[in-house]
Amino acid sequence: MMSIQVLRLGHRPARDKRVTTHLLLAARAFGASGAFYAGTRDPALEETMRKVCSDWGGSFSVEYAEEWRRAIGEWKGRGKVIHLTMYGIPLRRAIHAIRADPSEKLVVVGGAKVPGEVYGLADWNVAVTSQPTPR
Repeated sequence: MMSIQVLRLGHRPARDKRVTTHLLLAARAFGASGAFYAGTRDPALEETMRKVCSDWGGSFSVEYAEEWRRAIGEWKGRGKVIHLTMYGIPLRRAIHAIRADPSEKLVVVGGAKVPGEVYGLADWNVAVTSQPTPR
């Protein structure tokens, strides 16, 4: 079975605590096996996710990635990178290729400002929402 993990870029505990927590809870609910986060280390976030797993069961790992470039680079050695962005190709056009590829997947979710380098490192830059297109 394909493994899916999430990388949250640019976490800021004072401003992003709820956003990052909700992202990780959604990733867990949709079957991701774990997540990495970059930005500012947040032991409270890590503890929250450990407590969720303890209270509700299942396994979901959360690790701090001090250097997001290294985290993506190490992942590319074993799987594919999907960057979620509003500037990507529509999900409906990319989903078949993503599903057909048996590689492990790392889903990258940005923060306040995503470095342009992320777009070049991703195997897919995918827009999860967009304005409706005329038929």
